[in-house]
Amino acid sequence: MDRIKPRKHVYNGMPARDLGSEGWHKPWSGGNGGNCLEAMKLADGRIALRQSTDPDGPALIYTTDEMTAFIEGAKAGEADFLLS
Repeated sequence: MDRIKPRKHVYNGMPARDLGSEGWHKPWSGGNGGNCLEAMKLADGRIALRQSTDPDGPALIYTTDEMTAFIEGAKAGEADFLLS
């Protein structure tokens, strides 16, 4: 994933369009018709997420430690209760 240097101050909930249109990737996609998350690695190492069906909506900004904890927790089944 390429590191993107944003044009302005980056904050949680900012409009994703302010991060630009280049550098967004769909790290995974299921059988949901393309409705998924898109991710962008920022120049400072943080990770931005946006909803692919709403690319102008809010971007959620996470540190690599936060993303690591989420991914490892999901792999360990810690979020399975959300699916039942």
